[in-house]
Formats: sequence, C-alpha cells, structure tokens
Amino acid sequence: MTQSKRQRPEIVVGLVATPPDYPARVAARLAAELVRGLTERVSADVRWTVREGWGEVAPRRDGGAEALLDDLARRRADDQWDIGICLTDLPLHAERVPLVAQTSGRRRVAMVSLPALGLHQLRAARTAIPHLVSRLLTDASDQRLPPADRAPAEMTRRVPTVHRVIGEADAGERRYLASGLIGRARLLAGMVRANRPGRALLGLSKLLVGAFGTAAFALTTDTIWQMGDALDGLRLTVIMLLGLTALVAWLIVAHDLWEKPDRETPTELARLFNLGTILTLTLATAVSYVVLFVGTVLVEALLIDTSVLEQTLQRPVDLTDYLTLAWITSSLATVGGAIGSGLENEETVRAAAYGYHPQPDGWRDDKGGQPHSGR
Repeated sequence: MTQSKRQRPEIVVGLVATPPDYPARVAARLAAELVRGLTERVSADVRWTVREGWGEVAPRRDGGAEALLDDLARRRADDQWDIGICLTDLPLHAERVPLVAQTSGRRRVAMVSLPALGLHQLRAARTAIPHLVSRLLTDASDQRLPPADRAPAEMTRRVPTVHRVIGEADAGERRYLASGLIGRARLLAGMVRANRPGRALLGLSKLLVGAFGTAAFALTTDTIWQMGDALDGLRLTVIMLLGLTALVAWLIVAHDLWEKPDRETPTELARLFNLGTILTLTLATAVSYVVLFVGTVLVEALLIDTSVLEQTLQRPVDLTDYLTLAWITSSLATVGGAIGSGLENEETVRAAAYGYHPQPDGWRDDKGGQPHSGR
C-alpha cells in the first residue's frame, strides 16, 4: 500500500492569507482539514499537499481581485505550487454586487473574499475551496486529475452565498457573484465577523471601567433617582441611543478610525471600511452597555435600600423602578466612559478599524508555512 501511495502524483495547493490577520486564522483551520476535503470531493487518485502562506499585511486596495490574483500568481510560481488560493478580508464587488470568489485558469490561482461568505465563513470556505481547486485543474487541463464533469453553476448549489457565475469559460476566468440586496446584507455581516467585534469589546475594558465609575457616582445622588422617575420610556430610549451614538462617534474621531478615500483606496471601498468599523463599534458598545446595565442593577441592589428610594420618590417602589434607574444611569455613564476610552492603548482601539491590520508578529500563534500532506 505504501508503494501505491508513492506512485500517486502529487498536487501542491498553496493557501495564502492576506492580510495575515483574521484570514490567516481561517486559513490555519482550513489547512488542517483541506487534504481530506480534496481527497473526498476532488480526487483520491492524487496525493494532496497543502501549504500555508502569508500575503501582504496591507494588500493593494486599488486593483481589486485582479491585483490579488496577479500577486498570488507570482507567489505560486516562486514557491512552485500547482494551485494558489488566496483568502482575503477585502470586500470586493463586480457588476455592483459582492464578489464571492474569482478563478483564473491561465494563472492557476483563485481568491475568496471571506466577508462575502457571511457569518459562517469557515463552513462556506470549506465547501467552496475544493470546488475552486477542481475547477482550476480542469481549466488548466491538468493530466494528473481525471476529467471532472463539474459545471461552474454547481458552486451556486453548494455555496448559498453564490448567486451566479460569469466570465470567460474558454480562458478559465470566472467570477462568482452574490445576489444584490441579500448579498450586500450578508457582506456587511461578514465584515463585522471578520473584524472580530469580540476583540474590540475586550479592547475597550478601560472604557467600561470608566463607565462603571461614572454610574457608581451617579447612584449616590437622589437627583438621578428623581430624573429616572420623571422620564418616560420614549425619552429614556432616546437618551440611550444618543449616548451610544456619541460614544461611537467619539471613539472614531478621538482615535482616527475614519478611512479617507485616496489614490490607493477607492471611495466605495473606503465607504465599506467605515461602515464595517461603525457596525463593529456599535456591536461592541451595545454589549458593553448591557454589561454596564446589569452591573448597575447589582450595585443598586447593594447600595440603595427600598425604604430610602421610596422616601425620595414619595411612593411605593418595585423592581421596575430599579430597572428604570439603572437604564438612565447606564445611558449617562456611557458618555463618561468616553473619557476612559482616551486612556486605552492606541493599538488596541485602532484594531476596531476595518482597514487597520496589526503586524503579524504581534498575534501569530499558529504554525504557519507547514505542509499538510495526505496520508
């Protein structure tokens, strides 16, 4: 059996992540299982080898998918891979709809835009990549792989995010497009997923501490008790939304997270980056607000006796009054938390900007560059 395995031809697939941040984490998980997927779904008659690699920390923004494919083609030739696959977190478009993937049989490379895959990116990439590899080898007329009767439209059935396939079939240049409205919504959700809002939430720890301090101080004054009793639900909701909006705006302005269009960054891409940053910060601050609200309720239960609150409000009180007091206190404290955000490490806060990527040495904990071979 060992002899028969040695006789099988080898096909090397290079899996490149650019930038080497979130895409590298997806690539590391894919590389560990891609050999089995290629064996089961493409061909068991060859020996598959998957190699991981890093792309540019700041990939070219003005060239779109073609620039990524050109860079990948040079990398494939230099490293002597048979096929090159690029995973990127750049949101790309073609014909005014999100671009999910693009293949080039001539260059024997393909790219996948992770945000266009939506929230379940690893699962979708796990399904899409074997198809892309098979398509590339077929278009390149690789004799090591038996001819496969796989139409490009099969991708639309296997990967729900792909709505249609366009391109030059003879040249092997194909683009896999998402749908219009649903595809754009999925792209935005995928951008937030790729931007890792949990990292932004953990990075705003000092903001949360500052907000807790403001809330604790506010609870010691009966003025805030009377204010909470006087305001109705609509005004409390408006105050909450204004506080969260002001906090997000402060974070963007104070830490220069706004992406400006320039020669290297097209206007549409800058707009998407800014929208991704806003959505990420909104989600992170909303979760912080919930944590602050729960903490404020607990502090109220410890500090404010029911009889004291009844004496101030001059009426019987119940749980609703405590929740209302926590609501107004948390809303006002979010503004005070903005002061705490100014104490955060600049690198930590800037990680919330979609277009910002730290140097890989700062986070890498995976064994990149190691081959994964079929057994």
